[in-house]
Amino acid sequence: MSDLQTPLVRPKRKKNWVDYFVKFRWIIVIFIVLPFSATFYFLIYLGDMWSESKSYEKRQKEHDENVKKVIKRLKNRDAAKDGLVCTARKPWIAVGMRNVDYKRARHFEVDLGEFRNILEINKEKMIARVEPLVNMGQISRATVPMNLSLAVVAELDDLTVGGLINGYGIEGSSHIYGLFADTVEAYEIVLAGGELVRATRDNQYSDLFYAIPWSQGTLGLLVAAEIRLIKIKEYMRLTYIPVKGDLQALAQGYIDSFAPKDGDKSKIPDFVEGMVYNPTEGVMMVGTYASKEEAKKKGNKINNVGWWFKPWFYQHAQTALKKGQFVEYIPTREYYHRHTRCLYWEGKLILPFGDQFWFRYLLGWLMPPKVSLLKATQGEAIRNYYHDMHVIQDMLVPLYKVGDALEWVHREMEVYPIWLCPHKLYKQPIKGQIYPEPGFEYENRQGDTEDAQMYTDVGVYYAPGPVLRGEEFDGSEAVRKMEKWLIENHGFQPQYAVSELDEKSFWRMFNGELYEECRKKYRAVGTFMSVYYKSKKGRKTEKEVREAEQAHLETAYAEAD
Repeated sequence: MSDLQTPLVRPKRKKNWVDYFVKFRWIIVIFIVLPFSATFYFLIYLGDMWSESKSYEKRQKEHDENVKKVIKRLKNRDAAKDGLVCTARKPWIAVGMRNVDYKRARHFEVDLGEFRNILEINKEKMIARVEPLVNMGQISRATVPMNLSLAVVAELDDLTVGGLINGYGIEGSSHIYGLFADTVEAYEIVLAGGELVRATRDNQYSDLFYAIPWSQGTLGLLVAAEIRLIKIKEYMRLTYIPVKGDLQALAQGYIDSFAPKDGDKSKIPDFVEGMVYNPTEGVMMVGTYASKEEAKKKGNKINNVGWWFKPWFYQHAQTALKKGQFVEYIPTREYYHRHTRCLYWEGKLILPFGDQFWFRYLLGWLMPPKVSLLKATQGEAIRNYYHDMHVIQDMLVPLYKVGDALEWVHREMEVYPIWLCPHKLYKQPIKGQIYPEPGFEYENRQGDTEDAQMYTDVGVYYAPGPVLRGEEFDGSEAVRKMEKWLIENHGFQPQYAVSELDEKSFWRMFNGELYEECRKKYRAVGTFMSVYYKSKKGRKTEKEVREAEQAHLETAYAEAD
């Protein structure tokens, strides 16, 4: 292994009470979090069934009434007295590692809790019109029986449409369709002044359309979205491909699994993901939709990975390293949500014995623990511990730099497994916050097309090797180094994660030109928080709150001059 890849040598770390609390946190998870999670999931399921029992006309009527309430609430806000606008959703409910510190400062809440209906599934136009709190489990339950699906279905059931649009969403089909927001055809937004507008690629609000993704809800309140549907089949034919070698070789094996060097589009699979288990071994998975007739042919193996007693998916995939390449058929919806039950591999940290045969059969039906309840039961000390001793980060990097990213993660964090998922980064007519490298279309690199550069999400989720060995690890410093590396390599960091960026560096990573123009044009300044304000780590000081609230006055004076 080269010096570039060799992990840093670190001294031993002295343990404190938090270490022991985290070690035995499974007791709280078993007796409190899991039972309550199962209850919540059941109640949510009943709510979804109740929603589906209503006609589209009734859902639309309720939607219109709820939108009127939002508009009224915004218009009743006194800019001189009330705080900046944000949703009334509790901080611990969000599926993300940030502390949502902006909600611990003065703010003006608008309740969007009723916006959780699928408003229409239009089979002719191939569009699903949904409200922002519709989650992936809910939408796939409704569409898959019709042999339809969103073009990009994020893996975890709890991820919502609003979060995936305003933030970041990806799936194994993103190498074809791009990120979740790239599959949206229209946004319905309530602006700062209470106006309801519909933004599309080619109407008078096209600038707003391209500015919404990655804006974290700081341009307006999303109340509905029209999302592209695709036709699917009942099963996913999944091929598990073991790859061995150094990290650069693993990266090349991953690239070759879905990006044919000859550019033959017929060789591109419908789904792809990779998992790197250690510095020398990984498994790449490529999937194509298959009919039930094909799946049930004699000799074909069907694997119902959705059953509670089944081995966790990442461990099942790892068996390819021993038995070699193999193929199986997985029911499509079960494949979509293959990582839900074990939360990728975070479940192993939460419940060290959760992957054992006896637990899966006896209590596996209670999995997964609801992320919001895990956050609600952890307290400030545990939350800070996870920020320092645990990594949940996604590094979006150009495809040709995946090997370099893997080497960097190994050297600085030593986290395994690592998730790899490719996605197109489109060259848009209006440049948004994230954008491909200038001139990429002239380089003819593997995976790139004329309209999009191929990127990869390098997902780093787990306790770093130094922490597992009891060595010192500075999580904040590691994130700072990661963000610096991303900026230098034209990479991006999804904003759900903990960030150490100052404002200047934040806008070096992201392009703020369109975003700031829309903030001013649609009067979001001084009404909605800025995206950096929302993403910034740490509690907001009273000075920061006042400055953000008064920003609209400065803008007004500037316009008057």
